[in-house]
Amino acid sequence: MASSRVLLFFSSFLAVSISPIAADEADSKEAVVSLDSSNFSATVSKYNFIVVKFSPRCGRCKKLDLEVRKCGHCNKLYLVVRKCGHCNKLDLEYEKAASILSSNDPPVILAKVDANEEANKGLASEYDVKGFPTIKIIRNGGKSIQEYKGPREADGIVTYLKKQSGPASVEINSADDATTIVGEKKIVVVGVFDKFFGEEYEKFLALAQKLRSDYEFGHTLDAKHLPRGDSSVTGPVVRLFKPFDECFVDFKEFNAEALEKFIEESSLPVVTEFNNDPDNHRFVIKFFNGPNDKVMLFLNFNSDAADAFKLKYSEVAEKYKGEGISFLVGDLKASQGSLQYFGLKDDQVPPIIKVLKKDQVPLIIIHTNDGQKFMTQHLEPDHISYRVQEYMEMKKLDVAVRDIESESNLKTLEGIPMKKKGARKSFVTELIGALAFWRKEDGSGESDKQEKDEEEMPESEARIDQHINNPDLQMSTLTLTAPV
Repeated sequence: MASSRVLLFFSSFLAVSISPIAADEADSKEAVVSLDSSNFSATVSKYNFIVVKFSPRCGRCKKLDLEVRKCGHCNKLYLVVRKCGHCNKLDLEYEKAASILSSNDPPVILAKVDANEEANKGLASEYDVKGFPTIKIIRNGGKSIQEYKGPREADGIVTYLKKQSGPASVEINSADDATTIVGEKKIVVVGVFDKFFGEEYEKFLALAQKLRSDYEFGHTLDAKHLPRGDSSVTGPVVRLFKPFDECFVDFKEFNAEALEKFIEESSLPVVTEFNNDPDNHRFVIKFFNGPNDKVMLFLNFNSDAADAFKLKYSEVAEKYKGEGISFLVGDLKASQGSLQYFGLKDDQVPPIIKVLKKDQVPLIIIHTNDGQKFMTQHLEPDHISYRVQEYMEMKKLDVAVRDIESESNLKTLEGIPMKKKGARKSFVTELIGALAFWRKEDGSGESDKQEKDEEEMPESEARIDQHINNPDLQMSTLTLTAPV
């Protein structure tokens, strides 16, 4: 009898191990459609619009043990694949949104794929799913695939997907229409035209379709309906509304590339704020997805010095506006462990941000668009301008800071050990050397006589040696997240 119970236990355990399911999922009817490799293509091909959440176990989930539980109704055993707080929260919010959207007219279908299953790993690879929950919007039976770039709480998901399932641009016929579409907390792009046909209008609609997952679009024949800006314009003109900085900006060039660049650049705050406000999260995602070099300041928003840091940082960001560099200020608490929850990939975020500690802030990090990173800890408000200026000087010189090979080992510079022959040099070393050389050429540093024969030294080493031996060119040490 005992052996029978043991056999029953392992039989039940084996069955649920092959197809893991949570208790509440087994006992309730799901609003989210479950897909796998056997029914994915057939299901997707039936819909003009379907949303699919791929759910691999993220890095945090993988650290959690599997758990065996007993059903309270039938006493059967089942295996629970435990998830971290962020993944659990997204599952719940996604399920709530699916329940609401199933009653929409027409219904919006939300589906999910368990990317942990071996049979589904081909799907995950095809849709570029990495080690975190990824949501895709699939249109026209699978012919068009877009990243989901909306909120991750139920109400936000519902609002975002209702708009995504409709036309790419909505006609504005009244002030009430404009108030509903533009609102106070959104980025909305509105085209003002004197007629709804012609080359400019068609280019606008094509761009709206291309960028619809990132922005909301509208079009009107009368600028008087719009809440802000010159009401006398007759078009064609594009007016971008935003809940920050100057609140709106107009653009009259209808070259597709120029118009897209205008929208991308105008829709990011001068300083993106990373805190616990859900309204800011879309700007955080956009910041990390953007092509610019990135300056990131992390501090404790509750500290006495927080306002002073933010003020100085905003002044610096305004100074370098439009120069290919973006600025973010982040609250230490908000940034810890939450970036993947927003759908950001590992290679989009400097690894140091994921493990920030209280004893490192205030901390500034510069992350270049070619992967170079360096940082300074424990800075003061007045240091911000100096740090950014250092980097911008180097950038203007277009100094090659990568793949510099040395014929011999370099000295240790201000406590930073140099790498050996054949290895890439420290980014900080190259930066300091380049700046020292620039200041000499610019005439701001005194001419110094080197006792060493510089003709026998590589150019980069000669520049660094100039820096070491010239007190007029001394700069404080930067702590580096070095390229590999």
